[in-house]
Amino acid sequence: MKHLSLDHIEHKCRDIKLLLLDVDGVLTDGKLYFSNEGYEMKAFNTLDGQGIKLLRRSGVEVGIITGRTSSLVAKRAEDLGLTILKQGREDKFVALQELLTEHQYQLNQIAFMGDDYPDLTVMCRIGLALTVQNAHPAVVDHAHWKSSRKGGEGAVREACDLIMKAQDTYQSALDEYTRTDT
Repeated sequence: MKHLSLDHIEHKCRDIKLLLLDVDGVLTDGKLYFSNEGYEMKAFNTLDGQGIKLLRRSGVEVGIITGRTSSLVAKRAEDLGLTILKQGREDKFVALQELLTEHQYQLNQIAFMGDDYPDLTVMCRIGLALTVQNAHPAVVDHAHWKSSRKGGEGAVREACDLIMKAQDTYQSALDEYTRTDT
């Protein structure tokens, strides 16, 4: 895949009805934290969470497909109101196919943000392939668009803003927070 011009990216964004996200390296910094007792810890960025909420309010659904299984991810998805959650899915394309039997989306209506090889099985088949600034070079080569931010550091928010701007919903979302009338 080749990187597209901003005009082509905006054109693809207009069709997006579903943004799917990987977790480790996209919603988090990709580091796996474990305590001595074996407890897993993950850090999620609040900018990403707000972007997801705003994108969902604008009419674009958001979901997660991840290779690992974690109660922390389930909790984060619940906190963000996400109902599409596929965990423990090494073959993410099979997870996508299952999702398509449960939800009525066309491939060109789906964006996916990933950072490593397992994500390519989805990224190479959907309408808009997104990646993070610190993704594996092969993933960058196959993405339509790359964020200026690293995974876990607001990259997802940047993607949400990109889609909302292309769909002309960004300004109205911002206006809700900048109104000066009471």
